[in-house]
Amino acid sequence: MTDIKIGNQLVGPLQAPFIIAEMSGNHGQSLEKAMALVDAAAAAGAHALKLQTYTPDTITLDVHDREFFIEDESSLWQGNSLYNLYKVAMTPWEWHKPIFDYASSKGMLAFSSPFDLTAVDFLESLNVPCYKIASFENIDHGLLAAVAKTGKPIIMSTGMATQAELAESVQVLRDNGCKELILLKCTSNYPARPVDANLRTIPHLSQLFNCQVGLSDHTPGVGVAVAAVALGATVIEKHFVLNRSGGEVDAEFSLEPAELKMLVEEAERAWTALGKVHYGCTKKEISSRVHRRSLYIAKDMKAGDILTEYNLRSVRPGLGLAPKYLTFVIGKAIKKDATKGTPLSWELL
Repeated sequence: MTDIKIGNQLVGPLQAPFIIAEMSGNHGQSLEKAMALVDAAAAAGAHALKLQTYTPDTITLDVHDREFFIEDESSLWQGNSLYNLYKVAMTPWEWHKPIFDYASSKGMLAFSSPFDLTAVDFLESLNVPCYKIASFENIDHGLLAAVAKTGKPIIMSTGMATQAELAESVQVLRDNGCKELILLKCTSNYPARPVDANLRTIPHLSQLFNCQVGLSDHTPGVGVAVAAVALGATVIEKHFVLNRSGGEVDAEFSLEPAELKMLVEEAERAWTALGKVHYGCTKKEISSRVHRRSLYIAKDMKAGDILTEYNLRSVRPGLGLAPKYLTFVIGKAIKKDATKGTPLSWELL
């Protein structure tokens, strides 16, 4: 599978995992905190910074009861209407350019998830390098078509979508011009449980849709993400926050800066460790062969003495005959004197 170029960054199986730091609403409506988050993501080594582009009116209705009110006691946002929640969580559109410019100055790519067609037009005016489709929007064919028509790479989360729904959505994207697609395995609850991650879906998704697959991860810690890399994930997306105790809208399932740095390092370590199918010594192991077991004379012997289990042993180091010859040489005589610690060789027999 070939690499995809996003801005100046190559993303693919031959590259270290592409780590996306998702700011979401963790700026707490403070541009100063948003810029501090950019600093933290860059210092952690994240490759990209992602925002979300919507207003309360572009994502829901100004209704505060019935299904528009979150009553689920297991939800982090229980007790809020959708409209009021998104009013707090949104990133003001006038912040996008300064945040994007600052992220770029720190060496990161910057892009966003649009949630309606006006957001696509707005992000196009900022010349974003790619688009991210959130899990809750992956069945919105009109939005998918509009994003695909930009001709830019698309990263789409798969949360909640059935195989049939994904097939339809991928077809819409490709029919409308999307040639570079990355799907992200995603579990859309917050925080998500590792038991629900079902990471074995990653290689299946890749085969099913002939595209790169990564992980949008809402579980605590970095373990699930690192495991995803071992299964072929080329992209890891994680929410991050300056301090999880700060009370920001997504703080509870977000990484703090030190954890984000750990994710970058451990994901690359896991990718490096995948290597290739290989048997025998690596270059670094060649010098270790001397410490393998081999056959050594264990007692001083004279020419003509018979090798027994008492005067011949399999020990470290490895300069004698291989241990597999032990039963073959027992009972045979040596033809010259040998002191304890002499490696057994064919010339000695």
